[in-house]
Amino acid sequence: MYNIAILGASGYTGAELIRLISGHSSMQIKALGGNSKAGQSMAEVFPHLRHLDLPALVTIDDIDFSQIDLCFCALPHKTSQEVIAKLPADLKIVDLSADFRLRDPEAYKKWYGNDHAALDQQKEAVYGLTEFYREEIKAARLVAGTGCNAATGQFALRPLIAAGLIDLDDIIMDLKCAVSGAGRSLKENLLHAELSEGYHAYAIGGTHRHLGEFDQEFSAVAGRPVKVQFTPHLVPANRGILATCYVKGDALAIHGELEKVYADEPFIEVLPLGEAPSTRHIRGSNFCHVGVVQDRIDGRAIVVAALDNLTKGSSGQALQNANLMLDIAETEGLMMAPLFP
Repeated sequence: MYNIAILGASGYTGAELIRLISGHSSMQIKALGGNSKAGQSMAEVFPHLRHLDLPALVTIDDIDFSQIDLCFCALPHKTSQEVIAKLPADLKIVDLSADFRLRDPEAYKKWYGNDHAALDQQKEAVYGLTEFYREEIKAARLVAGTGCNAATGQFALRPLIAAGLIDLDDIIMDLKCAVSGAGRSLKENLLHAELSEGYHAYAIGGTHRHLGEFDQEFSAVAGRPVKVQFTPHLVPANRGILATCYVKGDALAIHGELEKVYADEPFIEVLPLGEAPSTRHIRGSNFCHVGVVQDRIDGRAIVVAALDNLTKGSSGQALQNANLMLDIAETEGLMMAPLFP
């Protein structure tokens, strides 16, 4: 039984980690860090978890990490790197923030607006897209969880770029994001009256931070620079991401490649050719559904991917990686069926 700490336990991804680990046969939660709510019980912060026997929230400084086998860090970017730099050098860490996703410190500064404060840790971090970095993650001490948008787009396109099946200079990604991806902090634009009964595009024209991950990963796979055209939209839903990708390529070949690449992946489901996924079919689960549809224009195809941003896009991915790091079955604690309706 491995002892687990969760830092940032009072946020959405922290709560999701607790939900998932509560059904895990080889992990027990020993410490919950939440500086802003230190001293409160999890039942007070998240009443849906009141049935669990959990430690109270404490400040990070009050946690004895010598008793911890693996730490999940679910803190905001910039804060995360500052905290991780001070943690024991032998502690296994899965970071859910953006702080260690980008390998180039200058790219991090470009997309996040500040110098990186933990360059030694940044150098050793392994990118946490499990299905494509599995062996590296098994041997890692520090794993950097992907952005939820970045994960969705990569599940749709990464195999196609690697196989040379699509035009790398003509990729358009239209992505719909649920509101929990913005975190739990109070924001005026996320009030019910501001958000409900409509949706809107944001970060238009290539300013979204997850583009740094797309640039990094797609270019590495292709062996040359690749830049996608990407526009996210905020929708009035609690969970889910739907990425609709418009590409130049043969739909049948694209579908066949995705089926081949994901044939043995427990969490990636490729739908029959012509079917498109829905966020309602993966809600609350660690599954990602991918579909391919032939466009009416010859030589063009539409690839659609759907996942739950809090599970497969963040906390579920983090637990999947932690299982690998601790030599536990990768699917442990993660095979729950999606919630429907």
